[in-house]
Amino acid sequence: MKKRIITIERQYGTGGSTIGKLVAEKLGIKCYSREILEMAAKHFNVDAEHLSKAEENVPTSFLYSLMIASNPTKSVEESLPLSDKVFIAESNIIQNIAASEPSVVIVGRCASYILEEHGCFSVYLYGDKDKRIKRAVDEYMIEPKKAEGILKKADKRRETFYNTNSGRLWQDKEQYALCLNTPSLGDELCADLIVAAYKKCLENDPD
Repeated sequence: MKKRIITIERQYGTGGSTIGKLVAEKLGIKCYSREILEMAAKHFNVDAEHLSKAEENVPTSFLYSLMIASNPTKSVEESLPLSDKVFIAESNIIQNIAASEPSVVIVGRCASYILEEHGCFSVYLYGDKDKRIKRAVDEYMIEPKKAEGILKKADKRRETFYNTNSGRLWQDKEQYALCLNTPSLGDELCADLIVAAYKKCLENDPD
């Protein structure tokens, strides 16, 4: 590993941010999760929720071509849809974090793809839908009748954002170093397993 970076992709309701912070605490390093979205929002001078919703609106290549054709006087950067601008901004933020931190945990935002050349230890968190819904209700204070819809929407947004920007499949477990069923294992055990596997990888590749 060129860099001591742990990246975590996660389904909604698997406790990705909580587990990421636990891992960081156990290793004595920093964890970045929603902070990346907030940094990007500050860059654009907009509300973080606005950018979060923009990640859902990934245009098809056909619609994007029509948009470019209808705005011939605009530069390519100006013509980019907001979802692409968000990805570029977050990519720059993630790259800067990786460059400035000797070791770090980054949750979501395609970090495993963006930092692939750094030799990341990539993790994917998943779980039974009903158990994830229960967590959303109990811990995230989501209304029970809305929880399943919010879960499906969040998963779809994350999947679309990742697949579109990476050209890969978000749920393809073969691309991750470690995949964990968090509702079955629990946050603390998942964090311990990530730390143990990560340290083992460092032992096998100390440079």
